[in-house]
Amino acid sequence: MDWYMMNCELLATCSALGYLEGDVYHREPDCLESVKDLIRYLRHEDESRDVRQQLGAAQILQNDLLPILVQYPQEKVLFDAVVRLMVNLTQPALLCFGKVPADATSRHHFLQVLSYLQAYKEAFASEKVFVVLSEKLYNLLQLDWEQRQEEDTLLIERILLLVRNVLHVPPDPTEEQGVDGDASVHDRVLWALHISGMDDLLKFLASAQVEQQWALHVLEIISLMFRDQSPEELAALGQGTAGAEHREDTQELETLRQRELAEKRTRARQRPSRHSRFGGSYVLQGIKSIGDRDVVFHKGLHNLKSYTHDLGKEPRRLPRRRQAAPEAEPSHRSARNVRLFLRHFCQDFLENCYNRLMLLVKDQLVREKAQQHDETYYLWATAFFMAFNRLHGFRPELVSETVGVRAFHFIEQNLTTYYEMALMDKKEATTWARRMHLALKAYQELLRTVQEMDRSPEQAVRDSSQVIKSNIFYLMEYRELFLTLFRKFDETKQPRSFLRDLVETAHLFLRMLERFCRSRANLVVQSKRVRRKKKKKPQVPEAPAPPSAAELEQLWEGLAPQVQACLEGEVPLPEDMVPFDAASETPVEEQRAEALLRIQECLRDSRVPQALRLLRSAREVWPEGDVFGSADVGPPEETQLLREILVAPLPRRAPAEPEEPEEEEEEDEEEEEQTLQVSEKEFNFLDYLKRFACAPVVRALVLLLRGYARNSARTNHCAARLLHRLARDLHMEPLLFQLSLFALFHRLLSDPAAAAHQELVTLAKFILGKFFALAATNKKAFVELLFWKSPAIVCEMTKGYSSLQEGEGTTRSRVPPWTPQEEQELRELYWKYKEVEGGDIIAAILAHLPTPGRTRRQVVKQLVRMGLASSAKDFPRERKGTRIVLWTQEQEEELTRLFEEFQGSDDVLGNIMKHLTARRSRARVVEKLLGLGLVAERKELYKKRRRKSHGPGPGQAATGVPAMPAQDSSGEDEDSEEEEEEDEDEAEEGRMEEHWVPQEGAGQDLAQHLHREGLAGPLRWLENCLRRAAGDREEDGVSHPAPLVPLTEENEDAMEDRRFRTLLRQLGLRPPASEQESFWRIPAALTPQQLRRAAASIAHRGPSGSPQDLSEPPRWPQDPAPEPLPAGLGSDSESEEPVPVPVPVPSPVQPRTKRRRELASEDEDEDGGSSGTELAPPAPREEEEEEEEEEEDPQPRGRRKRIRCLEEEEEED
Repeated sequence: MDWYMMNCELLATCSALGYLEGDVYHREPDCLESVKDLIRYLRHEDESRDVRQQLGAAQILQNDLLPILVQYPQEKVLFDAVVRLMVNLTQPALLCFGKVPADATSRHHFLQVLSYLQAYKEAFASEKVFVVLSEKLYNLLQLDWEQRQEEDTLLIERILLLVRNVLHVPPDPTEEQGVDGDASVHDRVLWALHISGMDDLLKFLASAQVEQQWALHVLEIISLMFRDQSPEELAALGQGTAGAEHREDTQELETLRQRELAEKRTRARQRPSRHSRFGGSYVLQGIKSIGDRDVVFHKGLHNLKSYTHDLGKEPRRLPRRRQAAPEAEPSHRSARNVRLFLRHFCQDFLENCYNRLMLLVKDQLVREKAQQHDETYYLWATAFFMAFNRLHGFRPELVSETVGVRAFHFIEQNLTTYYEMALMDKKEATTWARRMHLALKAYQELLRTVQEMDRSPEQAVRDSSQVIKSNIFYLMEYRELFLTLFRKFDETKQPRSFLRDLVETAHLFLRMLERFCRSRANLVVQSKRVRRKKKKKPQVPEAPAPPSAAELEQLWEGLAPQVQACLEGEVPLPEDMVPFDAASETPVEEQRAEALLRIQECLRDSRVPQALRLLRSAREVWPEGDVFGSADVGPPEETQLLREILVAPLPRRAPAEPEEPEEEEEEDEEEEEQTLQVSEKEFNFLDYLKRFACAPVVRALVLLLRGYARNSARTNHCAARLLHRLARDLHMEPLLFQLSLFALFHRLLSDPAAAAHQELVTLAKFILGKFFALAATNKKAFVELLFWKSPAIVCEMTKGYSSLQEGEGTTRSRVPPWTPQEEQELRELYWKYKEVEGGDIIAAILAHLPTPGRTRRQVVKQLVRMGLASSAKDFPRERKGTRIVLWTQEQEEELTRLFEEFQGSDDVLGNIMKHLTARRSRARVVEKLLGLGLVAERKELYKKRRRKSHGPGPGQAATGVPAMPAQDSSGEDEDSEEEEEEDEDEAEEGRMEEHWVPQEGAGQDLAQHLHREGLAGPLRWLENCLRRAAGDREEDGVSHPAPLVPLTEENEDAMEDRRFRTLLRQLGLRPPASEQESFWRIPAALTPQQLRRAAASIAHRGPSGSPQDLSEPPRWPQDPAPEPLPAGLGSDSESEEPVPVPVPVPSPVQPRTKRRRELASEDEDEDGGSSGTELAPPAPREEEEEEEEEEEDPQPRGRRKRIRCLEEEEEED
């Protein structure tokens, strides 16, 4: 709805209400419907509150609604509707807009609505309106709760809300500029409320048993009634004559007159007796002007003291964020008859309503039945009425509900909450500071009431005060409250009135505590200490070492009877064993390796029934390949299969390392666990007073005393007494040697009205005398004036700057100081390593710092302190796994230069890595070289080997196989530890032989030699793989490269043997072609016939020359023979007689699935660890060295490589 239509509809609706003729209002027939329409319009107004503004401009409430309310109170429906509309129109502007708008347009609308509300409040200052409301409210309250309808309850609430809204409207400072004692709009509203009897109804609602639900409404209205009142003025109103106020005003005026006369006398003394037409010009020696010359002063000598360099300058504008918090509006002294009415109201309220109402309100606050921040009304009522009771014939029984330990706890809890919220909610810090001020005033009044109870003539009252004081002085929270408020005082958020009440309350608390300590010999108080216990970071549990072969054999001997019992049915098998995880993201077909691991874990944990059930279930899920046995397998075969699974070195996943959080302290920093320790100790008042001897407390006191002329005598006394306690009682006079305080003393002593502040003058003279006495012996005292001081600095100023020994005072530091020599070394190291890119500057400095024991944080803080860095953010700590791999242009140029320099060397990549400035991994350097186009293939970066031709070995001579290039003997000693480079070199040779087709009978003699050397098991595994690949290619009709994936330790060791790999090359198999491959492969070019001939050539032959064929039941492929070999697998131990080893009938096994290959492929990553191939067996010395290496490291090399590959893959991911 646009503005024009809205205005027309509003105009028509308002016209339908009626018209006012003289004092009589004539309503239209559609008056009720028009009122409801206006309510509906207000419900749909926009953010600018346009409907509210238009109704306010038309003065609908003054000209229509109030006359309808006064003249037609008997029409219940119309009266109810009019009250509803007026409650909506008088709603506070803060509730309409949420908060004071910041932008100019919204703020204009806010102020416009506020002006209309002020006009409404003036219209309500009528006895007729409140008489009608009071009569209607009285009639509703006469109804019993059985007769009271829901509409009646709503009307009671709306009348109370209407009164609340009218009283809530703030005064208009432009209109109400009268002197104290004049009746303001608020006073006239209060007087109309009093004449109508509404105040008696409020007291009835506060005291009636059946009207408990209106407790918070009544308390809010009462707080608004006494908004401009002071309990001291109301209490003193009836205690003296009518001229008491006149005497106070006269005394205040006399003080101002005396100040003015003193200023006149001072100016008269400065003026010379004879007037001179020539004022004169003077040169002020020692005071320089803009140039190098002295200042020329063109005024009389009597104005010389007021000279300053700031004369004629414009004052610098203070930023808004640094401006002092605004003070609350000054209270207006109401008319005398209004104050008399309010005084009688306070007396009646205390005697009949206070305790009951405060009990109900606190119960609703504790049970969270009230609205948010309603506790502020409770805090205000506590402070106001307890102060009135204390000043007006103190009677503790009238305020017994809010005097006690529970009241102290409730107020302290709210005060702490407001304090914490002011620190966290920065945007609303001013609002939280106002609430904190209310809580502080309530706390102050509680202390004053307890102090007044000590003076009571009744012993019971004095005993009660002793109990309360013993409780609040015992707990640490009450003692530390004022220290916390002083230290966190912020003049930009908290007004000076808050500081004034804080100083007065702290003075009162210290005085009460001091007297309480004097009355007792020993005072025991509670002490709480936060103990920080260092808790070490949880370390990643290391993977348990795999059991040895002997342990597995011993374990199997114990499991064999259980296996036999399970197979015979003596032990029931569980039915709920599933070999796969249906909820896993891994497909069921790829969970076969995990099933093997589960079976193995069950066997190693002696859970044979579960292992057997898992084996049979896995056989049903994965029948292909007979990995878990054939469908018609018998008990002997299942026993043998379980044994092979038990001893098989299956690949296991490495445990995932937990993510390391960002470290803010040292790398080896330990977490701190905080525990609160509560204990008791004997209280010492002077030790507690020393807690106030700090810069924040002194700074706050000085800030308060800057307005000593405006402060009350009580405020100046409290501030001066606190400073006197710190200086005289603690003997810390230098604590007050501060330039800002001395400037205040100078202004005070120069004040003509200083006689009115005799206590401050005495303090100033005492402090100045102590300062000049100390300056006579300590010339640095003048420099110390520029700084706020601590007790340790005070001790150094009085006893000498070297008086504090190590470990004493607050200057003690865990960090040893930096000497000039250490700072110079740190500066040189910083400039040395600053230009090094890709490195950690702090780590480099710590590595070369001559002084041991320095931490990373200490070095960073010292660099910032020396101005070499702006903040600690300039040295970010490198996170694990987040190293930046981007190459700068300078790094690319350096890499290109190094490549061109070492391009003709034998080890191009190794030389580049040695001379590269920025630390990079080999993989990153290879990728960058390929990206820059410096190399076309990775093999160009492999280490080149110097080779020479040898004579054919015995195997080659017998089989006619072409001689393979052998490695030079010197190459084996050179860089033998670099397994990765050897693998790459071997891969290079393998790619040259990829398309080589073996001849018939190739490798036959070498295979027989390996049989005699103890490699019968790996040869049988290789034979089975070749026959299985041949069968797969005949069945599928398609040839793909098939990887050789060893799963047993014996097969892994054989794949690392040089002679076994030589045999693989003779059979036409190829090594891994690149870093993407980890296993040897059967080339796709080999036909099934060639594969079968190769398998037949490596089959073990007996004395007759034919392959041995024993009737041994089929076993799980790729596993060692049942009988362990006497020699270590993969070793080169010689024996004179060949050892006959039974060979099982090969059973075709299907190729493994993708998931199984990936798990197994981790075993052979970067496998191939030999630097060359030889047909002849190595020398015996080399055999002994290899045996010694295996004895030193009990873990197989294949297992070590598998773990290393898994870790590298996790880091790359």
